[in-house]
Amino acid sequence: MQNILERKSIKNIDFNCDLAQSFGIYKNSSETRLLDYVSSVNISCGFHAGDPLTIKEALLEAKEKNVVVGAHIGFDDIQGFGYRKMDLDSDELEALVMYQVGALMTFAKAYHMEIEHVRPHGAMYRQAAEDLETSKTIAKAIRKCSKWLVYYGATGENLATAGEDENIQVCPEVHLEKIYDEAGNIDFTARDLENTQISIQRLKDLLAHSQVTNNVGGKTVVRADSIHFSNKLSNAKDLIIQAREIVEPLPYNYKNAQKSGWVE
Repeated sequence: MQNILERKSIKNIDFNCDLAQSFGIYKNSSETRLLDYVSSVNISCGFHAGDPLTIKEALLEAKEKNVVVGAHIGFDDIQGFGYRKMDLDSDELEALVMYQVGALMTFAKAYHMEIEHVRPHGAMYRQAAEDLETSKTIAKAIRKCSKWLVYYGATGENLATAGEDENIQVCPEVHLEKIYDEAGNIDFTARDLENTQISIQRLKDLLAHSQVTNNVGGKTVVRADSIHFSNKLSNAKDLIIQAREIVEPLPYNYKNAQKSGWVE
């Protein structure tokens, strides 16, 4: 699917980052440094990270900054921070997703907020990108919570197929620091780039031609509605500041509303 996509320019794109990536005494003091520059955030739901007070504070910070809020779901693995694979059957995975999404939806409503999307974290994100059945189970669980929620995930055929099969909207995202293969899938074994200049050139290529540089020296056309910015990178803030000088980010649903003619 990826190789036959049309090369075209991208005029509007979402900038996305994670929040509430703390738990108890384990604090992530730097995670809010990107909050002033994104158009959407993913708030941890208490499994891989995020205790109740941390979640509440993240919701209120997002509300103050007027950014779109989504649920950041993961495996129940706080010790491994959600980066360890878990072998769950489809019923277990579906229940895990619904529990987390439902908790954040209810929490958000207490502060007169709505969540608009769901994004997997860590090992769950990778498993969904590599295994279609995992991605379809996540999509099915999201739809059971609300048919209006958008499923954020790694750009690629699995996300697109899961969205089509389960009849929900998907938001394919790109990482400027990740290495992609010729098919446009993330090479999860490769080390992330932390070179701002290279990442900014990648952004320009993506916006101009919907392309990412691949690991065989060429470029691959991908679908991209969001760019995920990771706080783990040493150059994270510098990168997102320079990225915003190139394009002003818009949330996924706002961009779709523009396309439909509802907003100008």
